[in-house]
Amino acid sequence: MLRTTASPIFSSFTAKPRTSRLIFKAFSVLLEDTPPSARRNASTNLTTLHQGPPTSAYVHLPFCRKRCHYCDFPIIALGSSSASTTLHEEKRQEEEDDDPRITNYVNLLVREINATRTGFDANPNLKTVFFGGGTPSLVPPKLVSLVLETLSSSFGLCPDAEISMEMDPGTFGGEKLKELMELGVNRVSLGVQAFQDELLRACGRAHGVSEVYEAIEIVKSCGVGNWSMDLISSLPHQTLEMWEESLRLAIESQPSHVSVYDLQVEQGTKFGNVYTPGQSPLPSETQSAEFYKTASSMLRGAGYEHYEVSSYSKDGFKCKHNLIYWKNKPFYAFGLGSASYVGGLRFSRPRRLKEYTNYVADLENGAANWCGDGSVDLKDVATDIIMLSFRTSKGLELKEFGEAFGRKVVNSICKVYEPYVESGHIVCLDGMRREVVSDEFKKFLVGNDEVKIEDHVRYLRLRDPDGFLLSNELISLAFGVISP
Repeated sequence: MLRTTASPIFSSFTAKPRTSRLIFKAFSVLLEDTPPSARRNASTNLTTLHQGPPTSAYVHLPFCRKRCHYCDFPIIALGSSSASTTLHEEKRQEEEDDDPRITNYVNLLVREINATRTGFDANPNLKTVFFGGGTPSLVPPKLVSLVLETLSSSFGLCPDAEISMEMDPGTFGGEKLKELMELGVNRVSLGVQAFQDELLRACGRAHGVSEVYEAIEIVKSCGVGNWSMDLISSLPHQTLEMWEESLRLAIESQPSHVSVYDLQVEQGTKFGNVYTPGQSPLPSETQSAEFYKTASSMLRGAGYEHYEVSSYSKDGFKCKHNLIYWKNKPFYAFGLGSASYVGGLRFSRPRRLKEYTNYVADLENGAANWCGDGSVDLKDVATDIIMLSFRTSKGLELKEFGEAFGRKVVNSICKVYEPYVESGHIVCLDGMRREVVSDEFKKFLVGNDEVKIEDHVRYLRLRDPDGFLLSNELISLAFGVISP
């Protein structure tokens, strides 16, 4: 799994964000000037919109053949076996079936699911399940089946649920994928990352380009209609020509969805020890911005909708699970290092296996509190709504936001964004999703208390791609208004 806002992990926002980095990070704000009436309204509106029992679950399967040089996720490295997918599939499957590390972890995961008590009067069936990692495709189908059976028993599982699984080239063959599909896995996220062997080696990936093409063929031959391809930009020594080639080959492969991530150099990783962001051999911020613009242009030109800052899809193939994150709706999470959002509380499980094992034992004994009581802290919810809404092509819904936090906050946010509406970085839309031009927007900002700007401008969204490239700066401005 790449560090992406798709990941249900929220970390601290830096004081001076790098404007060309496309990862939005949550941080708390204060709503000291929000009137009591707005706070009371928010209690009702936000409970209706964002709380209640989840209908989605993230499941962390942390196993990898090796740790990639950019990865700081909680994983368990199993060691690299032969990379060939078909010739050695039976032998590799036997090794995975017999690996006690996988079996013991899945049994622990099942214990966590069974011990989870939500406190809701009724739990609706799950509509989405996302197996992330790690490399979930290393887990034997019989153990995936055990997890799905446990989820179904504990929460229920809709017959048409979207069940996604991250899979890496070289870790599965046709028989294994067919078994997973029979279990209900109906969406594959293929971790390609690049179409150049030299870049894959530089990243420490366990597969090469030949395994990429083999994996694509397997996915297609098995009839997976809903599949996504992951690519990474801003890699060491990556040129614009290389990036264009990867995008072109991705488009030619015809996935229904493409996720494009800008490399994040994290402390404690191999890349973090040897590279400095923005300095050679990493691209400059200007070059990274050009990579992002190129991806937006090529993928949209090929018929993909840029519906979220890192996500592109063909019509009807948006990732339903990830949309839960972007809409700030609650979700369960299970497994090492995973983070859930239930009852107004974001809760991260331990990243180390020993501490996670102890957490599961505490959960079984009733000593672990992972679920909130349904109360909502306005400052946290406002933070999340702004951050997550601006990730999407839909944008921030002003009327809903105003009902929750008050007109004063909406008006102040619109005023601070006026220069960016004029420059074109922010797009204003009415209730019919028609663009409101800058001059009209300015008229609504004139100090007339009888005019509710949210009645005329329903949405603020970042323009693709230039607005997205200023995302951190623009989000910081909104938070500055809320917490002066």
